[in-house]
Parts: sequence; structure tokens; C-alpha cells
Amino acid sequence: MLQRVREQIRVGAVFGPGPAIRPVWFDWRRRKHAVEQVTYHWRHLAGNALLLHFTVTDGSALYELIYNATDQLWTLETVDGEAS
Repeated sequence: MLQRVREQIRVGAVFGPGPAIRPVWFDWRRRKHAVEQVTYHWRHLAGNALLLHFTVTDGSALYELIYNATDQLWTLETVDGEAS
């Protein structure tokens, strides 16, 4: 079931080379989730802010993470599946 979360979170990511960014883990609800796979990614502009979207899985659920490249903040936007 798709759940809209919209919470700022802490993310460990690999930057580079070039503009490539790959999230490798994130903290949500006092639990560290290891990213097993980035299943899809896209970008768009919201006003002057560049938003980078990542759909990732930890093996049990699908998450949409958003990186605001302007503010350098991460947000967990949605969760789909059995997140714990």
C-alpha cells in the first residue's frame, strides 16, 4: 500500500564521478535501511530548486527519496510495501 511520508531523513550517498549520485542507506523511524537497488531515478525543477528523485528498495519495500540539490536536503516522499 502506498503511503505518503514527506519527512526529512538522513541519507548516506556516493557522489561522483560527474553528476552521478547513488543513495546507499537511509535512516527512517530510528532504523537504518540499506539500499539494495536503485530501481529508477529522474530529476525536475521546482521553481529554482533541482530535485533528484530515486526509487529504491531495501528488499522489503519500495521508497521514493528526493534530494534537493539546492538546499542539500533529503526527503522520504513515499513508501510502498511492508516497511518496518
